[in-house]
Amino acid sequence: MIPVHSACLSWRRRLGRLVVLSLAMCALLLAPLASQALENGLARTPPMGWNSWNRFGCKNVNEKVVRAAADAMVSSGMKAAGYQYIVIDDCWQIGRDAAGNILADPKSYPSGIKALADYVHSKGLKFGIYTDAGVKTCAGRPGSLGHEYQDAAQYARWGVDFVKEDWCNTVPGQDSEASYTVMRNALAATGRPIVFSICEWGSTKPWLWAGPIGNMWRAAGDIQNCWSCQRTWGGHGVLQIIDLMDSIYSYSGPGHWNDPDMLEVGNGGMTDAEYRAHFSLWALFSAPLISGNDISQMSEATKEILLNKEVIAVDQDPMGIQGHRVQKDGDLEVWSKQLSDGGRAVVLLNRSDKPATITADWTAIGYPSKLKAQVRDLWLHQDMAPHTGSYAAEVPGDAAVMVRITP
Repeated sequence: MIPVHSACLSWRRRLGRLVVLSLAMCALLLAPLASQALENGLARTPPMGWNSWNRFGCKNVNEKVVRAAADAMVSSGMKAAGYQYIVIDDCWQIGRDAAGNILADPKSYPSGIKALADYVHSKGLKFGIYTDAGVKTCAGRPGSLGHEYQDAAQYARWGVDFVKEDWCNTVPGQDSEASYTVMRNALAATGRPIVFSICEWGSTKPWLWAGPIGNMWRAAGDIQNCWSCQRTWGGHGVLQIIDLMDSIYSYSGPGHWNDPDMLEVGNGGMTDAEYRAHFSLWALFSAPLISGNDISQMSEATKEILLNKEVIAVDQDPMGIQGHRVQKDGDLEVWSKQLSDGGRAVVLLNRSDKPATITADWTAIGYPSKLKAQVRDLWLHQDMAPHTGSYAAEVPGDAAVMVRITP
């Protein structure tokens, strides 16, 4: 006969497993319905990589910079942490030949794009390139309008794995959904697996139509390297972007992601605490994690942020639910994301410049008020004492605490 105390422990364990399974199932059933995904089998978790624009812009990017980024992605540990795409942004193209084929700038890319893609592939990484849906790119280089199938075929011959298409210099009456559909079809016609990144800055609400067209779409204007700022031409600081992302969380999911723009971590415009909060929120959003710094010259603090595997695991959770704001008290906020194991990733965000205690209530993140849960701080890499009903932490000004809460 089983002793009473052993039987009780056995039933407790079974009940605990049932609670976790039930919560995971509820997360699946009650999560907002996301838009239909592009059926190309790619980007089932948010893409991770590096893009040249934020740090190098148009004037300072060349094949030497791109090769150095590929080398650094491997040597720094970024590849091992999940980063894989090396993406050249605007200004690699210089014109078209007599047949209309796109040409790379021979001064900046003397070896050619095919050789550069081959080098990136030799590192076990994937190669990405930039174009524009208009007649010219944002920097005035040749766009793809009227050349979509020709350009896509050229990209495939070069070995491109990722295409970002911008929305500058379009013609009067040009429709974004129709234009990006043409490029989607052109990429599909090549037969090569190519992630398609739509970049019209959220101007035509792509979350409403882009799910079957692109693997990711920009949800806001260009990110600025600042915690809180607003540019007259549409650029946004981190805080402005997270407010825009909050209202569209239901449209994101495996294969089709809301993109709050590339990361500014390591570019020097924010404090390390602000950069940690920036990275935490992008992970909570299930956002593409595309670094925009010079990864060949990273400080230890920058590496610590970009290589935090516990935070990256939140971003790459296979359920792919985008987190959103669940509590707000002035400048003190709680953001929560459902995870595939029934747990929650929670960010306690302090938008003020003074330290404050922020409390995440279980009921706000979808748990019963009397549930006992484990709490792990993802930046301290430390398990906290189990909590029931809520979790509170002191959060410095202009900073965030990120925890994983598991029943």
